[in-house]
Amino acid sequence: MSKRVFDTTCILLMLPVVGLILALAAAAIKLTSRGPVLFVQHRYGAGRVPFKVFKLRTMRVLEDGDAFRQACKGDARITPVGRFLRKASIDELPQVFNVLRGDMSLVGPRPHATRMDDEFATLIPGYNRRFEVVPGITGLAQVRGQRGVTDTLDKMQARIASDIEYVETHGFWRDLGILLRTLLVVLGQRNAG
Repeated sequence: MSKRVFDTTCILLMLPVVGLILALAAAAIKLTSRGPVLFVQHRYGAGRVPFKVFKLRTMRVLEDGDAFRQACKGDARITPVGRFLRKASIDELPQVFNVLRGDMSLVGPRPHATRMDDEFATLIPGYNRRFEVVPGITGLAQVRGQRGVTDTLDKMQARIASDIEYVETHGFWRDLGILLRTLLVVLGQRNAG
């Protein structure tokens, strides 16, 4: 309960700045490409319960479910504005509304596309432990540089190891540390994309 209060309070305090950034990003998306500003995709949350995650649209396609294909470096589906939004992690900002709805937290294992979860759960022992907590906008794996494309099993195993470590050790001070480290990662733009 205290985690939920902390998440909601932080988001309400950040909302004026986040709202301005979202408005500018939405205008840039609308002015430079066809399609909706928001992209909604299915993800699994705590207890593997599906929910719809909100993101700014950064691609020319809106893939979900079995049609999902992970973005890769130099991906032609990504728009020029989308490339900037991804690099600056601005495309993730609409997830503050997922946090307000209770689908997500500020900190927790990042939710993957359901197709990725279904695939990797059969390949990586303990994978489903990540569903023991609410997923987050940022997480331990992300501040360790394990974000972006997971084009090999080794990369995903490293990310899941960090997710499981978070599940086993999460708490207020750990979350606060991850949030502060996230700011440094985003400002340094390490492994974004």
